[in-house]
Amino acid sequence: MAAASLSSFSFSSSSSPSSSLSNPKLRNAKHTPLSISTSFPYNPLSLHSSASVRPSRELISRKPFVVRAATLQEKDDKVVVEESLRVEASPDVGGMVDDDDPTTSPPGMFEGWVIRFEQSINVFLTDIVIKILDALYHDRHYARFFVLETIARVPYFSFISVLHMYESFGWWRRADYLKVHFAESWNELHHLLIMEELGGNSYWFDRFLAQHIAIFYYFMTVVMYALSPRMAYHFSECVERHAYSTYDKFLKLQGEELKKLPAPEVAIKYYMNEDLYLFDEFQTARTPCSRRPNIENLYDVFVNIRDDEAEHCKTMKACQTHGSLRSPHSNQNSEDDSGCVLPGADCEGIVDCVKKSITSR
Repeated sequence: MAAASLSSFSFSSSSSPSSSLSNPKLRNAKHTPLSISTSFPYNPLSLHSSASVRPSRELISRKPFVVRAATLQEKDDKVVVEESLRVEASPDVGGMVDDDDPTTSPPGMFEGWVIRFEQSINVFLTDIVIKILDALYHDRHYARFFVLETIARVPYFSFISVLHMYESFGWWRRADYLKVHFAESWNELHHLLIMEELGGNSYWFDRFLAQHIAIFYYFMTVVMYALSPRMAYHFSECVERHAYSTYDKFLKLQGEELKKLPAPEVAIKYYMNEDLYLFDEFQTARTPCSRRPNIENLYDVFVNIRDDEAEHCKTMKACQTHGSLRSPHSNQNSEDDSGCVLPGADCEGIVDCVKKSITSR
């Protein structure tokens, strides 16, 4: 449920024109830009090092520049930095602008500060949860994973609940969101079933803690999603990123032992099933059928769970740009979902929904 990203910045400097003209040797010399590259070490346990969405403190620039987006790779635990489209945006807004939509305008100064405020709250809350889990589950891996998976599937229930309420009032009718969020909850459900089969829910205290955190998390996410879907999606992205880094560290520490253990039956049935429609549905950054896991041992199971969390991060990132989420199968079949969208049935948060409902009448 959480990704590791690596950023590098390059600065170039050259001699000033005045100094070059005054010195004959420098006048004829070729000026070669000096490139200085700074790399930041990757720490899988640190949310701050893995969450690339944390805003910087720079002011918003009005000049176009190249955005470098970090994407998680499936193999060798690497992060590859790829250049995206040239857009007029600022890195301090956490990449809220949809690079694929040239009509999307960058957020203003005020909205940029709102985004920074929302993300700061999300990171603070996530850090609290991580500290609690570190204190209670320092060396109890399966129990920690059980708690994580119980918590991680809750936001998708909240999103679907609020969207169903909007549908009842005719405020929001977009089938893609419901399909993708259900597929995400279905994927997290099987993660939970795998941890239960491994004995992660053996103790009453672990079940009590996970279930009661889930209840609180559900209502908190419902309120957050109703007020600011962007903030709710970012918080879920933070949780997924922490899950990714947790599984990634576990694989590095216990990889050799996991390769000697058999895979749980529920994992084999889920990942190697003939019907993987829902498995493809939650991976919105991929085309359907582009990922087909091969399960031979317990190590393969945790590799795929970790990669699932990376895909959840990408989907939650895409959701933070309002109205941009599309089902992978809709994109593949080029289906028009206009029949599922009513004119004006599109709003961002309950305040916006009520406002549009009043003005339309």
